[in-house]
Amino acid sequence: MNLYKALWSRVGGRQWTYIWRDLWAQAEIMMQALWFLTGVAIYHFFGWWGVGIFWIFYTYGYINGHFFWGTKWIKGQKG
Repeated sequence: MNLYKALWSRVGGRQWTYIWRDLWAQAEIMMQALWFLTGVAIYHFFGWWGVGIFWIFYTYGYINGHFFWGTKWIKGQKG
């Protein structure tokens, strides 16, 4: 068993991507507020350089995330 599967099978019981998708679908405004507050915190602690570095890493992850999207969202989907 790989480390990621060992972690999600003990913490959450299913892949964290599915848990995050459930949260997004059920409480979208809270997820948007989380991103906003994350940006505020990064700016507060690291300034504009921190925001820029975060933006670069986030964009990289966002683009890579599209490789795994495309399947229909199923509430409570198992891994």
